[in-house]
Amino acid sequence: MLPPAVTIDDPRALAAAVQRLRGADRIAIDTESNSLHAYRGRTCLIQLSTPAEDLLIDPLAIADISALAPVLADPAIEKTFHAAEYDLICLKRDFDFDVRNIFDTMAAARVCGIQRIGLGNMLEDLLGVRHSKKHQKYDWARRPLPESVRRYAQVDTHYLLPLRAALIERLQSLDRLEEAREYIADVTRFEPQSEEFDPNGFWRLAPPKALNRPEIAVLRELYILRDELAKSVDHPPPRLIPNKALLQIVKMQPRSAEYLYDIRGLPAWLVRQSGDEIVEAVKHGRASRLPVKRPRPKPVPAPVAERYTALHNWRKATANARGVESDVIISRRALWDIARRKPASVAELSDICGLGPWRRATYGAELVAIVRGGGQQR
Repeated sequence: MLPPAVTIDDPRALAAAVQRLRGADRIAIDTESNSLHAYRGRTCLIQLSTPAEDLLIDPLAIADISALAPVLADPAIEKTFHAAEYDLICLKRDFDFDVRNIFDTMAAARVCGIQRIGLGNMLEDLLGVRHSKKHQKYDWARRPLPESVRRYAQVDTHYLLPLRAALIERLQSLDRLEEAREYIADVTRFEPQSEEFDPNGFWRLAPPKALNRPEIAVLRELYILRDELAKSVDHPPPRLIPNKALLQIVKMQPRSAEYLYDIRGLPAWLVRQSGDEIVEAVKHGRASRLPVKRPRPKPVPAPVAERYTALHNWRKATANARGVESDVIISRRALWDIARRKPASVAELSDICGLGPWRRATYGAELVAIVRGGGQQR
């Protein structure tokens, strides 16, 4: 049984915790948000662990947690996450935190060729620790947090540092530590995305040739209405009306709200409250005379496409030989950059994002040979 985590829910306790964290060489971090339960999710809990203690920081109780910023930005303190990307997005979005010196246990596991990379699986397989994920979809904005939920959150970081140590040992035995550091830097580098509603996002739900033009016009109206309804009740749009339900309404095109009760996944309370609005959106879409055409990507020149195919085949063969997923070798984005630029030397690879020193030294000559037409394409 773990000792209870320390709850940090006032500025004085946060200041004291920060002083303790400043003395750590490395800390483990995780966050919990309510993105499954709100129109715009927010960070509701930050878990931090050192070898000495586990902390649960409550940003809903503390108006200003900026005291934590220097610790997260300190390059002398390594921060261990599991699947860091979403945590980093939340920390940046909600608190403008910059996190430096990151170790990601999921990314490290992928470099090792480990197949079961969920945190629960890795804790069990590498450390013999069982960790139930039954609270994975909990609404973390609810207060007070039950003891079982607090314990679940604590476990998410309590074992991360021992897990890190096990992965470091494996990476060193495989001579892949430098590769892992470079790969982690790549997968934890991100550009903040706008959370503003995109009225053209409906195209992602319309399979090519599955809908005719009038149906696409109806989908557009329903997609916009769904966002408005979700915002009004503070609910994630895809959980208020699932995408499959939205497409079913498009196909059915009901002329009265009573037919909506037959749509699987469409809540009855929503039909009672907003059924007439949904039917009106269908009607408006049917009557629309606006042109609705699927956006077409800019065509790729044939020589670029041929170089990309050769690079893609090389990457797949290299990954199979290594026993890892293809993107661990090089990202698809980097492959496209190489194909477009057609570098004449390894030095010309240096400004391509995703090709750090280790990859250039290991794969650079092969990549240049392939795009110049003289390399083995496997």
